[in-house]
Amino acid sequence: MRVTRHAYDVDGWGVGELWVGDGRVVVAHDPPTTATSRPPTAPRGTPGVPTETLSKSSARKANGFVPELLQRLDRYFRGEQVSFADVPLDADWGTPFQAALAGALRNVLWGQIVSYGELSALAGRRRAARAAGTFCAENRFSLFVPCHRVVSVGGIGGYGALGVDYKRRLLLLEGTTL
Repeated sequence: MRVTRHAYDVDGWGVGELWVGDGRVVVAHDPPTTATSRPPTAPRGTPGVPTETLSKSSARKANGFVPELLQRLDRYFRGEQVSFADVPLDADWGTPFQAALAGALRNVLWGQIVSYGELSALAGRRRAARAAGTFCAENRFSLFVPCHRVVSVGGIGGYGALGVDYKRRLLLLEGTTL
């Protein structure tokens, strides 16, 4: 699979990345990253991945849906209620349970939250809260599988390298405070 990297700049948030191949998102990272950084999880089987940078002002018609997706991301970060549930994702990355977690999480709507235990139950495995937490910590699809909407029973929970403050900022953008 040929994969291209599309960096996008969001005013007030920074630079994010989409890695796209065969008409689907392979990896997505929220801002802030730098325009030249590689994501922590590079797509499997793509050493020396060719890159292409798109911005809001110069979006090319590459990979079909990318320009429209970049516009949706921009609207999301401006606070508009946007769904990404229809965005095609690379399905070759996880186990059947991880796919069930991703599917359940994609149904958690803007401004809603669930606990790690609730997410695991929605995916068909009650008492698998730790597995749901591990899944969220390793999520390579950022806003498309919105792990920022998953919280611990006793508080906000974590949000990987971007941290809890970033998670709070995303939740606040969606009208949720913890």
